[in-house]
Amino acid sequence: MMIGFPALMLYFWVCLEHHQGALARPAALTVDAFKQFFFEEYLQKIIDGALPTLLSVKIYMGFVLYSFVCAYFLPGPVVEGFALPSLKGNKLKYLCNGLSFWYLTLALSVGLHYFGIFDLTLIADNYGPIMFTAIIWGFVMTTLVYVISGVMGKHHRMSGSFFYDYFMGACLNPRVGHVDLKMWAETRVPWPVLFYISVSCALKQYQALGYVPAPAAFMVLAHFLYSNACQKGEECIVTSWDIFYEKDGFMLIFWNMAGVPFTYCMSSVYLYKYQLVQGAAVSHELFYTIFLFTLLLVGYYVFDTGNSQKNRFRMEQNGSFMTRNAFPQLPWGHIKNPKYIQTSHGNLLLTDGWWGVVRKPHYTADLMMSISWGLITGCESFLPYFYFCFFVCVLTHRVSRDMERCAKKYGKDWDEYKRRVPYIFIPYVF
Repeated sequence: MMIGFPALMLYFWVCLEHHQGALARPAALTVDAFKQFFFEEYLQKIIDGALPTLLSVKIYMGFVLYSFVCAYFLPGPVVEGFALPSLKGNKLKYLCNGLSFWYLTLALSVGLHYFGIFDLTLIADNYGPIMFTAIIWGFVMTTLVYVISGVMGKHHRMSGSFFYDYFMGACLNPRVGHVDLKMWAETRVPWPVLFYISVSCALKQYQALGYVPAPAAFMVLAHFLYSNACQKGEECIVTSWDIFYEKDGFMLIFWNMAGVPFTYCMSSVYLYKYQLVQGAAVSHELFYTIFLFTLLLVGYYVFDTGNSQKNRFRMEQNGSFMTRNAFPQLPWGHIKNPKYIQTSHGNLLLTDGWWGVVRKPHYTADLMMSISWGLITGCESFLPYFYFCFFVCVLTHRVSRDMERCAKKYGKDWDEYKRRVPYIFIPYVF
């Protein structure tokens, strides 16, 4: 994974940059053909067009540094996390200033672009070098967290295998001052970068055509909703599994620094490259476009309210519940007096709201949105569908792992939970 996924990201860049999204492959199934493909079609094109440049480092690392400074200094509410066994039951405090960071970033980006200080189209023009810069930073940050936390004696739940611990993480809650690096990396970098890649691609099409095509606008909306949700509901993330339990290693750091923004954006990049080569934008019948916008918005509604229901339920149990007037506050985002199962283990299993309909409504919503991101591009390239296919594999594995873990942990209480909520993704289907 640590070698294969970065190599795959660069391969996808070659496909988008030089093959209009078609999957590049050797001319024949021979050793010589594979060698020629690897050195000339893959490696040489990366060297020629995707290696980091001074500009790409300024753009990407500048944003990383800016987002960290904002996380450190901007105002926001302070929320307590769960009691941590590693800290003898003490709770960490999290400064949730993602919303002020997000609004400030949106305002600054509009001003910088409008006054010609920073042209947002530079992101699309330098997509390959920026991605490569992010890949390198993913490794650098992982190494820094691993080494520094070791020097400070903060390694936790170690397996004894260096590569496993480097990948899964060694430190549970790495911090610089009061900034929790895990939460910062999960919310402040990947989703805004993803959003601005889509904005940049849409602006490139606007420059060429004089208008923003519906599919490009669709992707900007899709990535705005996702990024906005992460910032406006940041206080809910404090009680999530990633923050509470997962250690901060390559899996989380690389995925957030490079994987999310530069694999989830392929629909936007494909639409821009298609228009650049073909001279005309991807377009669809009005009914089909309306259907996809509806699919996206319904999926987002379930995603937003489903995550809000569960995390606010957890926050109420943790004593950290709070109400924020962040846009948009959707109906049914908070369940008052919810139904749940009190387990003998001490935990509460929510069986109300979306969580009384299926066990994983947020996964269903994610899949609805991700398939719409592919469908808006048409059917001429697999790459816009990679995110959906990858997500199906990841979520299927995660669900099976969660079901096994919960069955072992909760026993008869889990049997009762399955009786009350028998479906995982889709009611009466699966």
